[in-house]
Amino acid sequence: MAWVPFAVLFVAALAIALLITPAVRHLAVAVGSVDYPGGRRVNTRPIPRMGGIAVICALAGAAGLQWLGTTYWDWPVVVLPAPGLHVNYWLLALSIGIVFFTGLIDDIVSLRPIPKLIGLIVGAGVAAASGLIVGNIVNPFAGGLLSIGWLAYPVTVVYLVAFANAINLIDGLDGLASGLTAIVALSMFLIAVNEGRLDSAALAIALCGACLGFLRYNFSPAVIFLGDCGALTLGFVLGCISLLAVTRVAGITMLMLPIVLAGIPILDTFSAIVRRHRAHVSVGQADKGHIQHRLVREGFDPRQAVTLIYVWTGVLCIGAIIMTHVDSWTEVFFERMAIKVCIFVFLLVLSLFFAVRLRLFTPVLLHHWDDEMGEDVLITPEDPNFADEAERQNLPDAEQEAGGS
Repeated sequence: MAWVPFAVLFVAALAIALLITPAVRHLAVAVGSVDYPGGRRVNTRPIPRMGGIAVICALAGAAGLQWLGTTYWDWPVVVLPAPGLHVNYWLLALSIGIVFFTGLIDDIVSLRPIPKLIGLIVGAGVAAASGLIVGNIVNPFAGGLLSIGWLAYPVTVVYLVAFANAINLIDGLDGLASGLTAIVALSMFLIAVNEGRLDSAALAIALCGACLGFLRYNFSPAVIFLGDCGALTLGFVLGCISLLAVTRVAGITMLMLPIVLAGIPILDTFSAIVRRHRAHVSVGQADKGHIQHRLVREGFDPRQAVTLIYVWTGVLCIGAIIMTHVDSWTEVFFERMAIKVCIFVFLLVLSLFFAVRLRLFTPVLLHHWDDEMGEDVLITPEDPNFADEAERQNLPDAEQEAGGS
């Protein structure tokens, strides 16, 4: 009986996303929110975006259903106080709405990076103001608690903004971001249930259902994309779910879990920063060096590439779930920590091996000063001077294949 409310939330979110996505697709076309082929995009035909509208509607519907169930049907109360965590859920919902509308505006009028970042920071700031902040951390060596005080607020903002952008960056193939988010959300649901965090569990299972319902139209060949309103919202909500599950008085293990669960988006974001820094271009400069681009360049078709990333994500999520059950294997503290650290290191080394194999840290963009134009300009591997410029900038391993702009 305890699982029935969660099952209802999952089915409701899935059904809403399934039913509303076709209408959202027509709306996107009507307002001109369409991705056309070219540049970094891999689609070969125009595809409407703004699919995040279907996801947010599914989440809102699930939230309404949760309220009805708690009020009239004797469902368990998911809004439970926890030591060190007192969240205003209305403010939390507002923060998600701010991030969604920031992405929606970008889908329609193409915001510049700074205004979009400001919108994300405001949304994350509202979430932190709601009480959803990084709490005290258990000191695994000396005992007691480690508190970061007022720094908890800026740390929370950075954390949520990073989560939102990580999913947005990896949203480059049909069904990738929505499917990956569904896998991570399901894993977060299982962990939250195990930790007794029903608020986190309810939001996670609703997000999983919403993503799977949308995936029906988003998997290759996609007929609609998430758009920024979808990808940013998915990442932001995942960040909120992880904080709901691991804040309060958190152990080291619970702090490692979000890193493992979202390992691929985090690795993709980190490698992009390194890659662009090595190429002496702006960190915000887009390129075609992301995981999905590399897999396609290795010869995998889009479906195969997405499936491989799903499997990779699944392995990381299984590892994270195993880490939460280590405490039941032994009562010796250092044995528990050793097992958890070994699992974490194994997953980290495995992911880094794939990252190096796919050359995620290898630049695909370079720049040089053009005397005639009087400005710094980008050059790509298609430029005949690319190899010479790569050698001049001490980047002899720069990508010699098709780059991006």
